[in-house]
Amino acid sequence: MKRRTLLNLLPSLACPGAFAQPAAAARPLGRRIPSSGEEIPAVGLGSWITFNVGDDREARANCAEVMRNFFAAGGRLIDSSPMYGSSQGVIGEGLQKIGSPRHLFSAEKVWTSTGGAAQVEASRNLWRVPRFDLLQVHNLLAWEKQLPLLQAMKSEGRVRYVGITTSEGRRHREIEEVMRGHRIDFVQLTYNPLDREAEQRLLPLARERGIAVLANRPFREGALLRGLQRHPLPAWAGEIDCTSWAQVVLKFIVTHPAVTCAIPATRQVAHVRENMAAAAGRMPDDALRQRIAAHIAKL
Repeated sequence: MKRRTLLNLLPSLACPGAFAQPAAAARPLGRRIPSSGEEIPAVGLGSWITFNVGDDREARANCAEVMRNFFAAGGRLIDSSPMYGSSQGVIGEGLQKIGSPRHLFSAEKVWTSTGGAAQVEASRNLWRVPRFDLLQVHNLLAWEKQLPLLQAMKSEGRVRYVGITTSEGRRHREIEEVMRGHRIDFVQLTYNPLDREAEQRLLPLARERGIAVLANRPFREGALLRGLQRHPLPAWAGEIDCTSWAQVVLKFIVTHPAVTCAIPATRQVAHVRENMAAAAGRMPDDALRQRIAAHIAKL
C-alpha cells in the first residue's frame, strides 16, 4: 500500500472523523539558532514544487490545510523562494486563511542578479508579513552583491537572520568560502542518509562558526521514499518510535549535531502530520544513525 493511502486510512480506522480538526501535539524537538539562542522546531515545511499550484482553488485550500496542521503540530519554519512559482502567494493566502500564526518563522530567499531589495519587497507582499525572519541568497546567485544587502537589512531591523543556500551537493567549495569569510546566521544545504557529502566539511564548519543549518531535499523530492517503501521497516525503527521510512529519514537528519531544521515539502495533510511526528519520541544515538545510513545505502 502506498504511503499516501496508508496514512489516510489509519486515522479513520482508529477514530472516525479524525481529520475533522487538527489535534494539538506534544511540543516537538527544538534546536537553537547559534547566533541568537532562539529555539525553533527541528522539522519545518518546504514549498518547492508542492505549493506551486497556480490558481487551482482546491489545491490552494489544501495547502492552507497543510499549513494549519503544520502549526497545530508545533511547526514554525516555512521556507520558500521567488524561484518556486506561485508558492509565495499560496503561502500568503494560506496564512491569511488560518489567521497568520504569531509563531511563524518565515524563511525566504533572494534569487536575482539585480534588484534584490525590490524582490524582497515583492516577496513580502506575497507572504503578507511585516518582515521576514530569515532571508537567504538562493543558490549563491550574485551573493557578492546580495549578501551585503541582506546584512544591511539585518542591521536596520528589517530582517532577523541572513544566510546562503545550495542544493544537491553543488558549489560546496564556494559555500565553504562564504561560511569562513562572512558573518552569516544560516546555511541551507542538501542532507539525508544518501547525500552525506556535507558531513565532511560543511557541517563541522557550521558548528565551528556558529551557523544554523537547514537541511533541504530530505527525501530527494520523494524519490528516496519511493525506493524505501519497497522494503519493510526494520525492527529497530520501533526503538526510535518510527512508524514510517519518512520518520526514520527525518530523525537521522535532525539528530546530526550541526543540523537545526529539516524542511520536507508536501501538499498532503497526512504527510505533514507524519513528518512532524518525527520531531517527537525517542531519537537515534550516533551508533543507530550510522546503522540507519548503512542500511538505507544497501537497499
